[in-house]
Amino acid sequence: MMNKAEGVNESGGAVESRETGGTAEARKPERRRARHFWIGMGISVFFLALLFRSMDFAKLLAALRAMDALFLVPAVASTLFSYYVRAYRWKLLLAEEKNTSMGNLFAAVSIGYMANNLLPARIGELVRVYVLGEREGIDKGTVFASLVLDRLFDGCAVLCILMATLFTLRLPGESEGVRTALVTGGYVTAAAYLAIVGFLVLLKRRTSAMIHLAGCLLKPFPPAFGAKVIPLLGSFIGGVRLSSRPGNLMGLVVSSAVTWALAVWPIDLLLRSFGIDLPVTASLFIMVLLVVAVMIPASPGYIGTYHYACYQALTVFGVTGEKALGVALVIHAVNFFPITFLGLYYLARGRMTLSGLQKPTARNEERG
Repeated sequence: MMNKAEGVNESGGAVESRETGGTAEARKPERRRARHFWIGMGISVFFLALLFRSMDFAKLLAALRAMDALFLVPAVASTLFSYYVRAYRWKLLLAEEKNTSMGNLFAAVSIGYMANNLLPARIGELVRVYVLGEREGIDKGTVFASLVLDRLFDGCAVLCILMATLFTLRLPGESEGVRTALVTGGYVTAAAYLAIVGFLVLLKRRTSAMIHLAGCLLKPFPPAFGAKVIPLLGSFIGGVRLSSRPGNLMGLVVSSAVTWALAVWPIDLLLRSFGIDLPVTASLFIMVLLVVAVMIPASPGYIGTYHYACYQALTVFGVTGEKALGVALVIHAVNFFPITFLGLYYLARGRMTLSGLQKPTARNEERG
């Protein structure tokens, strides 16, 4: 009897141990997201402190009151329409898979950007994958692959903006260090971009060899991990495809150009609303620095880093102090609030919640 009881206890202990281990494993992504969130919050607070430590709030309010609010209407309209054009480009990227609905695409884009603005860990891309995959019944790996291509087109557009800025913008004499930094950053970005494109080409053309290589690289990891990754990689490779039709390819190029033109134009409009008369190339320069700022870890909505980058870009052209900060606050607000409210509208319309969005994306993160 004693041995039997001991056996039961040992078995129960084993079950308890497995449950405890499973719970601990399940909490790892949650702890990782919490750690990233607090690191981002710390970085945001640091940059906000740099901005506000010497500001006169009375002068800041005066600068905001002095702006011409009529410029906000075309600025907001242009910003929102840029997201619609982005959704259309996504439709073209998925053309070989399915004729997706523009309504579902625009809703997924809006919800994704809203998630980046409100939720930690920048899970907006995973949210976009989940929302569109559910609405259109498309494999999540295929949707994710289309977003990788989407980001590659964005990278190409940003490189073109950077080149246009370097060759057309005249910076003040004392700002030559900024130009040198831009050139260096341009070379690094171009190298990274070409490396990613080269990797994807190899992945597509030498699929078997690359999957075999991935299997070899995953050998040090637990077999269960490899069993999850390899099928996802295969699904991802299957989704990396572009239509060979000239009209589709031209549409991708034109929609990318329009998307970014509509993103840059509001900056020019808002500068004018504050009475700042600068060439359009200055708005291109500001956009480049804002793209860099978005890459830096920060709180949801890129608070702090976004404002600091915009402020520093304006100081290059002699706009300083409270006016520069006022411009930064308004540019961020135009890019933050309209798409956030629109995303929340589509979220409510689809009977979803913010907490509900985090659960499937957390599972996807755990699988990855």
